[in-house]
Amino acid sequence: MFSGIVESTAVVTALRQEQDNLHITLTCPFTSELKIDQSIAHNGVCLTVVAIDGDSYTVTAMRETLDRSNLGQLEVGSEVNVERSMQMGGRLDGHIVQGHVDQTAVCTSIEDQQGSYEFTFKYDASDEMVRRGYFTVDKGSVTVNGVSLTVCRPTRNTFSVCIIPYTFDNTNFHNIQVGSIVNIEFDILGKYIARYQAALASHNVD
Repeated sequence: MFSGIVESTAVVTALRQEQDNLHITLTCPFTSELKIDQSIAHNGVCLTVVAIDGDSYTVTAMRETLDRSNLGQLEVGSEVNVERSMQMGGRLDGHIVQGHVDQTAVCTSIEDQQGSYEFTFKYDASDEMVRRGYFTVDKGSVTVNGVSLTVCRPTRNTFSVCIIPYTFDNTNFHNIQVGSIVNIEFDILGKYIARYQAALASHNVD
């Protein structure tokens, strides 16, 4: 479980394909504090540390993860947002983030707001996705590349977020351009509500 408050960025130092799995080796400021089997969110994707070697560590992404996220587009030198799992008893500064990326979205515009930036993203949408809770609501929460953000001006398949200078400078948002692919995770609370409503509707029909 994560909060969407990015701790740092990590840099990809090596990539190794093994059948359908991709082994990703990275370095980050807290590598020395990691341990094998620890869960870390990478651009919002929860991955397990499988090896540690000096100032580098390795995680493995399987085919399902690569198909649903932008991790398959990583290159040596890519900058990745990283966050370790929440500690019990700590403050929840963002929102409840599972680290289970739902799909990717494409950046369609970036506007300078005289001190902050407004990013707009477009994602594939369908009636079935909406029924499953895959949508955004105004002032609701969404996770973009692992960053917990507040939604502005949502439509059926787009939403905007405002990025303050600190977030811009200390996450990989400063690398996002129009056309960039990002990972998104919709709010888990919305998914539960949508599933509950669907179950009620099905029960009433029966």
